[in-house]
Amino acid sequence: MKNLTFHGGIHPDDHKIISKDQPIKAVHAGEKMYYSVSQHIGAPAKPIVAKGDHVCRGQMIAEAGGFVSAPVYATVSGTVEGIVKKRMPAGNYADCIAVANDGAMEETPYETASIDDLTKEQIISRISAAGVVGMGGAGFPTHVKLSPREPEKIEYILVNGAECEPYLTSDYRRMLETPEKIVQGLQVIHKVFPAAKCYICIEDNKPDCIAMMQEKCKDADGIEVKILRTKYPQGAERMLIYAVTGRKVNSRMLPADVGCIVDNIDTVVAICQAVLYGEPLMNRIITVTGNGAAVPGNYYVPIGMLMSEVIEHVGGIKGQPEKIIAGGPMMGNAMFSLDIPVTKTSSAILILSRDEVSQMEPTACMNCGRCVQACPGGILPTRVADFADHGDEAQFLAFQGMECCECGCCSYVCPAKRHLTQSIRSMRKILLAKRKKG
Repeated sequence: MKNLTFHGGIHPDDHKIISKDQPIKAVHAGEKMYYSVSQHIGAPAKPIVAKGDHVCRGQMIAEAGGFVSAPVYATVSGTVEGIVKKRMPAGNYADCIAVANDGAMEETPYETASIDDLTKEQIISRISAAGVVGMGGAGFPTHVKLSPREPEKIEYILVNGAECEPYLTSDYRRMLETPEKIVQGLQVIHKVFPAAKCYICIEDNKPDCIAMMQEKCKDADGIEVKILRTKYPQGAERMLIYAVTGRKVNSRMLPADVGCIVDNIDTVVAICQAVLYGEPLMNRIITVTGNGAAVPGNYYVPIGMLMSEVIEHVGGIKGQPEKIIAGGPMMGNAMFSLDIPVTKTSSAILILSRDEVSQMEPTACMNCGRCVQACPGGILPTRVADFADHGDEAQFLAFQGMECCECGCCSYVCPAKRHLTQSIRSMRKILLAKRKKG
């Protein structure tokens, strides 16, 4: 059977060999933790603790600020020191609740449950209360995703195990080490949408994960493993939906509009933990990798820990790196400081000894068409980037600039080394802000 895929895309060196064979290891929390109240799309969470309060691990410290929002929980026990501004990976500042870790790890009790005893509404309520958000991308609150306007029209539940971004291997380790929780989490979602088909979608460069998940799914009714062709950005939501179902999603649509629910591997595990074990989202796996990482690997890190402390706890940095990226090289954000807290959406810390991109000098477009061939969104990146650079919003929209998924394929293949994705991303931010205000 031909492996599933989409139009366009690229095949960069994945560099996964650096960390993929390193089992997940736990990292102990730092002396001071910083919990951003904006770890998700939607309204910021509202702090419900005050300076001087004692908190326990697993205690809610900020409640959801609306329906499209998510609560935040302490990952250590200790004393609240107040609210401070901390820089986030994207460069913006966010309010963070500072907690001094007392090292005691006093923990609140959790209420376990059986999936058979829960209604659909109770499942969604437990997910919402646990603060679960999408952990593979922008952090869309999961309870909102599981509450579409017409739930009866959901036909597919897709678990994104592609992990197509170079260097990242946390989902790979999850599938090998805790496959049961992935299946359990998917069964929880399936109870919310019992008529849907459930697919765990994995690229064919992970044959051991495919075999493992097929073995775990053989006795799970309604769950199958779908094998995807290895290609970037196969794990992007729109590309994944098209590859598996043949349905198209544009920039103004949600997956639910074409009958799909998509969650990544770590999110599905968080759903399992929340619904069956009553545990809020407090930790996530981060891949620390790159040729500048002293001890590359996959680490189970408490949310709120500073990235500088994470690196220090796992062995530090080799030499003097030229670039450190939060996330992967294609869609991550370069950081000029490591005084940044880990959030629910932190996937990786990529440490590079050389910044090859900064050494490339852009030249004029050659009209070679490579960016058009690579673009999974089917747009003309060089034209759209020109409109963005000249502030021509009308032409940018006319040439479907909003359909860019900011994957970086066009910049990667451009022989002129033009910063196409960056130009398009800047214009999209401006237009999205105007759309939101309007």
